[in-house]
Amino acid sequence: MADRQSGGAAGTRLPLRQDTTRGIGLICTGFAVIAVSDAAVKWALPEVGVAMAMIWRGAIGMAVIAIFVRGRGLRPRRVPLIATRSALHCCVTVAFYVAWINGMPLADTYAVNAAAPLLMTLLAIPILGERVGWRRWISTGVGFAGVLMMLQPGGELWRWEAGMLLAGVSVLALTRLWMRVLAATDTPGAVAFWLMAAHIPLGLLILPAFPPPGSFLPSFPVVLALAVVGLANGSAHFLFARAFAIAPVSALAPYEYTTLVWGGALGFLIWTEVPAWTTLAGAAVVISAGLYNLHREGVRRREAAASDRRRAEGPQAPSTAAVNRPRGPQGQT
Repeated sequence: MADRQSGGAAGTRLPLRQDTTRGIGLICTGFAVIAVSDAAVKWALPEVGVAMAMIWRGAIGMAVIAIFVRGRGLRPRRVPLIATRSALHCCVTVAFYVAWINGMPLADTYAVNAAAPLLMTLLAIPILGERVGWRRWISTGVGFAGVLMMLQPGGELWRWEAGMLLAGVSVLALTRLWMRVLAATDTPGAVAFWLMAAHIPLGLLILPAFPPPGSFLPSFPVVLALAVVGLANGSAHFLFARAFAIAPVSALAPYEYTTLVWGGALGFLIWTEVPAWTTLAGAAVVISAGLYNLHREGVRRREAAASDRRRAEGPQAPSTAAVNRPRGPQGQT
């Protein structure tokens, strides 16, 4: 039977059927879409600035999600958690936009973002009650050594924007886990809609600090790029919320690494960006550690499932053949 929980308005049932394969497909699609959005906003930022990009993203993203769900299921149930998650995620968005407007390559920002799955492994302990064995602790430590390799003094990523992004990625990992928590009470549409909505007041709040470099009304090509940003972000965050509602975090987290492929390809095609070898080597270490964590999580789940089956079966009763077998002179079989 499908795993369903109550939520939303009275009489509404949230479809929480667990389907890991489908969740992986949704998350991979979402990361491909978000990479296109990030490339579009990075291209538009020199003309519109950070604050106006936030406002455009939020306004169009809200409309897209409302159309997706036909206006249904948008009422939030856990208002404080949705509001906190949305505000923190918007702060992460500002960090990425500031890095891009200062010329940080797309692939480099995604390389720093590769630390997110490792951080999710650690944060899943207090938030989701997951257990992490010594092997995953060691692999997570190796992964963070890869982060230090990327951020080494004198390296390509030895810049203040990388430190800012690493702090932002820590917050991003937390907001990813909260999507799984919110799946018990709120629809994916509500989670994504209110995230997009939060971009508008935050954009207005930071507008004095980040005014548009040019006119408030951007050129037509930039308007088209911003439309892509809003459309892609609304779509991607809806896919993310849906994926985390139907699949465990440990199964989805490693696919965050696919953004490195998309970001590297788009950065090279649009800006001829080529990451430094230290960035690529460090990212390889981080990805390897994350994939090992995925492997260990699979082993742990299989062992737990086997243990549950043994407990459900209970002690084995003696077989009929053993009971009816003739006994020897000493009463032994």
